[in-house]
Amino acid sequence: MAKFELKLPKMGESVAEATVTNWLKKVGDKIEMDEAVLEIATDKVDSEVPSEVAGTLVEILFNTDDVVQVGQTIAIIETEGGAVAATPEVKADAPVAVAEVAKAVEVAKETVASADFSASDKFFSPLVKNIAKEEGISLAELEAIAGSGKDGRVNKEDLLNYIKNRGSQPAVVATPVAAPKATPAPVAQAVPVSVNGGDEIVEMDRMRKLISGYMVASVQTSAHVQSFIEVDVTNIVKWRDKVKAAFEKREGEKLTFTPIMMEAVAKALKDFPGMNISVDGDYIIKRKNINLGMAAALPNGNLIVPVIKNADQLNLVGMAKAVNDLGNRAKAGKLKPDDTQGGTYTVTNVGTFGSVFGTPIINQPQVGILALGAIRKVPAVIETPEGDFIGIRQKMFLSHSYDHRVVDGALGGSFVKRVADYLEAFDVNRDF
Repeated sequence: MAKFELKLPKMGESVAEATVTNWLKKVGDKIEMDEAVLEIATDKVDSEVPSEVAGTLVEILFNTDDVVQVGQTIAIIETEGGAVAATPEVKADAPVAVAEVAKAVEVAKETVASADFSASDKFFSPLVKNIAKEEGISLAELEAIAGSGKDGRVNKEDLLNYIKNRGSQPAVVATPVAAPKATPAPVAQAVPVSVNGGDEIVEMDRMRKLISGYMVASVQTSAHVQSFIEVDVTNIVKWRDKVKAAFEKREGEKLTFTPIMMEAVAKALKDFPGMNISVDGDYIIKRKNINLGMAAALPNGNLIVPVIKNADQLNLVGMAKAVNDLGNRAKAGKLKPDDTQGGTYTVTNVGTFGSVFGTPIINQPQVGILALGAIRKVPAVIETPEGDFIGIRQKMFLSHSYDHRVVDGALGGSFVKRVADYLEAFDVNRDF
């Protein structure tokens, strides 16, 4: 008999711990390889932890609601035989250029021998990572494999099928990228609070505690500065009213104002790449991709920020589908771990609740966040060749919070002004 330590795997960028929410197995239960043993939750999403080995669960080291650090042993599984997990042999089905393939595999093995698969934002089970290391699979190759498991995860069968057909494919060698250092959260000092007889004391839930910690840490990390600008969106309102029925009929999706705003933000980020950065200590990371975070309120009152990847490459239809999909899955609690990873800039729609403008807190380690205010009918001065007159216009405020450590007023103000320019220059004759 051998004993295997089941550890908490890395769940994605910036996730250092998770809370045990439910044990799917109890002591004495038989466990199959890659079978889910427990459910965990982070401030991002809920997930399952699978077993790398087949055996019997003999010890549970953490109880429900306990907080576990990434890499900590959470359970002990007893396996039959002396080996914890055997790497299956993969035989080639047909003769190939053996010398060339062997040489390519050796090069890949040398590259991935010290590869850190935890650098990936995707979740891989310990079994999958071990097989990948033994077979010389690079991180780039592993991330490219289409998974058939839960939430698109790569399981053992997916990896073995890939290895089986790998001989006819060129080896992919990835250059390991060092993960950004996590900024330690500051320790808050407790302040005495008086309680009266009729007051009710309610403990924060797990997610609210995490959100609270991140918000305080962000304010203490970034030098928050705000810029506000009023935007005339009359043309956008009229255009949406005109096409929203046809849009829903053709695309099967509702057309809200959010994707139109997100489209303008993505364009402005391309114009001002200095806003599409992150801070890591004394270093600035210039992000290649434009991944827009979209703050979404959950039914329980908490907040989550799913991410639209490569938002600048989407047309309005694609943006609307992405916004609706992420919003619906966030409310239903069906977001995948990857859905909340990799954001480079965040947008929050405070106008949904009637707020005219706000001062949003930056989503670390990003350097900016834009709040969309409520659209209101207001009297405004309209300039024409014949002179000025007063008219009723649809207007809103854009509130831009940015990190003054690395973004000065010229950049922060110019960026939000460019967003406003794109919105005011909206083409009312465009198709969707």
